[in-house]
Amino acid sequence: MNCLGLIGGIGWESTALYYRLINETVRSRFGSLYTARMLIDSLEFQALDTLVKENRWNDAGAMLAEAARRLEAAGADGVVICSNLMHYVAEHVEAAVDIPLLHLGDAVLKELRAARVTRVGLLGTRFTLEHDFLLERPKDKPEPGRPRRPITVFQPHARDLDELDRIIYGEVCRGIVRESSRETLLRLAGELRAQGAQAIVLGSSELGLLLKPDDFHEPIFDSTEVHALAAARWLMKDKSAGSHRT
Repeated sequence: MNCLGLIGGIGWESTALYYRLINETVRSRFGSLYTARMLIDSLEFQALDTLVKENRWNDAGAMLAEAARRLEAAGADGVVICSNLMHYVAEHVEAAVDIPLLHLGDAVLKELRAARVTRVGLLGTRFTLEHDFLLERPKDKPEPGRPRRPITVFQPHARDLDELDRIIYGEVCRGIVRESSRETLLRLAGELRAQGAQAIVLGSSELGLLLKPDDFHEPIFDSTEVHALAAARWLMKDKSAGSHRT
């Protein structure tokens, strides 16, 4: 089995979700005593949040890059960033190590295209919504035949972005789940569907605490869950191949 490095602590709640989802996937595939080979570098969220608020993205990128180097040196075969927002500095991480970064945007786009979804509503922090770094991903290589259709992204109205930030940073990042905030997200998701979204992408690691797939008839893609499951599949590649040898 591969060894996966998690850049976590941003915040620890989302890191715990990754750890649980990846281990549950491995256990489901191989049996109750199997667990995933993972290393976690849990960063100090307050220090990183200060850099982000001061717009010191190069320094934030350097912090994550150093974490990736520590994980590679400790034996990780690949690395994931346990945060939607911090994928803004994914290129810093990719440039710092020789092992692959399993990008959240690639995992989400793969699931959207597999489901034949081309119009999505995106919910997340103001910064995530105002900068195209999650779902605006280049092709890894040219595709033969018919080109893939682009993804159209719908976003909440600008007047709702402060409220989204308050819910994410002020509540769910602190482990607080309120019904009033859930109702706000349900309203915003409904407005995005009215704009033409075929599905909703939860573009913040903790939003899955408030919204669940059975909230709507239309599909919800929880970016954290999608990313964690993709990481688990990558982690199990060698194990899956080995289990079929004679």
